[in-house]
Amino acid sequence: MVGARDSVQAEVHLIGQLLGGSGFPSTQLFCRWNIHTGGAWHHLEGLKEGQTQVDNPLLGDTAIWAHPIDVHYTVKGITGWPKLVVQVYSLDSFGRTDLCGYGFCNLPATPGAHRIDCVTWRPTGSLRDEFRQQFVGGGPQLRSPELVYTPLDRYRLQTVAMGTVHVQMNVILRNFEQYGIEY
Repeated sequence: MVGARDSVQAEVHLIGQLLGGSGFPSTQLFCRWNIHTGGAWHHLEGLKEGQTQVDNPLLGDTAIWAHPIDVHYTVKGITGWPKLVVQVYSLDSFGRTDLCGYGFCNLPATPGAHRIDCVTWRPTGSLRDEFRQQFVGGGPQLRSPELVYTPLDRYRLQTVAMGTVHVQMNVILRNFEQYGIEY
């Protein structure tokens, strides 16, 4: 006979949106995003990655994306709690894209509505690279996007702070108490 604990799985439902980005040097911005989890997490439904539309704000420096996020997981262990990984790009008048910043934030582990500010950074090159980027575009980018959220070799990077991605996230936890986890 299968016990009640074996038939019930802990679940996490993340519902929210990428509100927008502010503080970036360019105005026409869009964001690529993904949710990274550990091996104990099983994706049930919803998109784990996506891209916003380009916004060119007429007033202020805040790009408004209002891009929805709705993803549902079952959980075998809390190791590898979800991280939101973002890459912000600018679009120039010729249709070229340039990296504006990388960033990540751990998503909240408590149920309820949360407002998160995800700060971003970009790698810097030599003085010549930075000068060329100002006039031609195309600055340095990471070969491996995993460096954004894993600290293995990130300490060797030279970076500069960029803008902030604003996130609104609602977290719904289900059946965690069956496994002795209180929140």
